[in-house]
Amino acid sequence: MQRRKTAAMAEVLLSARALTKRFGGLAAVNDVSVDLWRGHIHAVIGPNGAGKSTLTNLLSGDLPPTSGKVMLGPEDVTGWPPEKMSRQGLGRSYQKTNIFLPFTVWENVRLAAQSRQRQRAWNPLSWMQDTRQYATNSVAEYALCMRTIELSGLKNKLNAIAGTISHGEQRQLEIAMTLATEPKVLLLDEPLAGMGVAEAQAMVELLLKLKENHAMLLVEHDMDAVFALADHLTVMVNGQVIASGTPAQVRSDAKVQAAYLGEEH
Repeated sequence: MQRRKTAAMAEVLLSARALTKRFGGLAAVNDVSVDLWRGHIHAVIGPNGAGKSTLTNLLSGDLPPTSGKVMLGPEDVTGWPPEKMSRQGLGRSYQKTNIFLPFTVWENVRLAAQSRQRQRAWNPLSWMQDTRQYATNSVAEYALCMRTIELSGLKNKLNAIAGTISHGEQRQLEIAMTLATEPKVLLLDEPLAGMGVAEAQAMVELLLKLKENHAMLLVEHDMDAVFALADHLTVMVNGQVIASGTPAQVRSDAKVQAAYLGEEH
């Protein structure tokens, strides 16, 4: 039984091979390969302009690659649009918080959950069946929303207007909305940006809670958070990978120290 569980935890949920994105003569991402494993956090770091966000956009479908391949589970999803990627089990957050500010926390999360409901034409001959199905879906939807809100640490903000909660809580809300779509893979683009110490610690604790059941890509500038969270670390400079390995391996890499972390004297 234990061997079976270990094998499941080691499952690769998203992989990319030789991803390249060119804008004219500029290669924003050049021949980059990554594997995202269930139960692991794969952090990508590098200076501004290194290609981190472009890589995330390629993985999420926000940008089509010039060349290379993206696999989501067993499915070749190269070039799929983001809404189709999302339905296939990929969730992401953005550098800029992407929530509905005039709505409550509950309404934001419920809207995200409802995006997973299949829309179909109403059949007047099966109205009773439709009503029963709606009631069943509503119960499941309510439970999902409550579960994600509580997991994200926002249970006491259920009815708060999203525009009135703190920046850190807004970032937590964005992740709660992502979780309401029931993703297997999470792509998180600078989730700690602009946070104070207490808010950043709360986000680190949240990501550690999510780690077990998801494959996660983390783009982040907060090095303390990166080394506290990451199981695997990839360093990019000028669109290329200069190092990839465990945090300890990357920390001791001379090229990384020179290009990004700073050489020790």
